[in-house]
Amino acid sequence: MSTQDEDDRREYYRIDDTIALDFTPLSGAEALASDELHDSSPLFNLLSDLHLMDFESQHLLRHISERDRTLANYLKVINKRIDLLGQAVAQSLLRDIGTPRKVSLSEGGVSFSNVQSIAVGTHLAIKMVLMPQALGLLLRAKVIHSRALPGQPFEIGTEFEALTDAQRQLLARHILQRQALERRQAREQPKPS
Repeated sequence: MSTQDEDDRREYYRIDDTIALDFTPLSGAEALASDELHDSSPLFNLLSDLHLMDFESQHLLRHISERDRTLANYLKVINKRIDLLGQAVAQSLLRDIGTPRKVSLSEGGVSFSNVQSIAVGTHLAIKMVLMPQALGLLLRAKVIHSRALPGQPFEIGTEFEALTDAQRQLLARHILQRQALERRQAREQPKPS
């Protein structure tokens, strides 16, 4: 791997996570299109849209909170109710997407194990449900490596393409929350004597 490749890989902080992940290779026309991907599952699209709308409305809630605390508190309760519905939707989606699997995730891409190799340069539609907040994302990615591991499945490395600012920030927020959780758990571990 060249020094430039290593520098690009380290541009984003990576975490090890367990997420529901499914992918579909994109055909020639789909791979070249720059428009947003859409999933055939209305429930997945609903879950994704709920989180994007929540993210996009956070600044409005802050403004309301400055003017009317009671209204802001009420809206926060409504938001929690919607989150609970989103988690229920996510649980039913997990049956469709499959068992959560271990991945290495960053704002720049995701690496995962797969039983078959995928050709480098292949464009994918990657469907992810990030837990525990049940964040559904459908992202465009390009395979940057596909390595055979001795006695194990292939390791597939992808790089996200054409992320919107909202998608990138949702990924960054998830990664920061996972980092904070890992630090908290590390502090709570008893130190060996």
